[in-house]
Amino acid sequence: MMNNLVLRRLRYALNLRESNIVDMFQLVDVTIKSTAVSALLLREEQDGFVECTDVVLTQFLDGLIIKHRGLPADGKAPAPVEEGARINNNMILKKIRVALELREEHLLDIMQIADFQFSKSEMSAFFRKPGSRQYKPCGDQMMRNFLMGLCKKNRPTEEAPVETDAPAEDS
Repeated sequence: MMNNLVLRRLRYALNLRESNIVDMFQLVDVTIKSTAVSALLLREEQDGFVECTDVVLTQFLDGLIIKHRGLPADGKAPAPVEEGARINNNMILKKIRVALELREEHLLDIMQIADFQFSKSEMSAFFRKPGSRQYKPCGDQMMRNFLMGLCKKNRPTEEAPVETDAPAEDS
């Protein structure tokens, strides 16, 4: 999945400002300017678009974990991400789950909000180790639906009743 899309959807779902994102990078000892964050949040077709690398997304997600959960018990920040490190949808989902303290039932509720049905066993397969027999790779469609459900859950839109000019019928 495109990392820029993950970053944009998380920014919207969690109602983050660019300054909040800069602060999250600082939590993992990464200095980034708000103009660079703005470029990462642009769409591909917009001028100034910068592709979000796996390393940058990992740093952001690690900062998100620290912001929401604090430092680990040992008090050490996560090890710096090595240049060229790869991240897949399973790792993205796991980091979001840890940061937002989501349990399986919360994940299933989010998927239901997005009208995407999953069972507990299917969901838990995403969090298995890659060598495990029950491991299942998280596809782009599932990740998109999860992020959409997270947006709908955290920022629901209130739909106003549709008013018509027709008179109400008596029953």
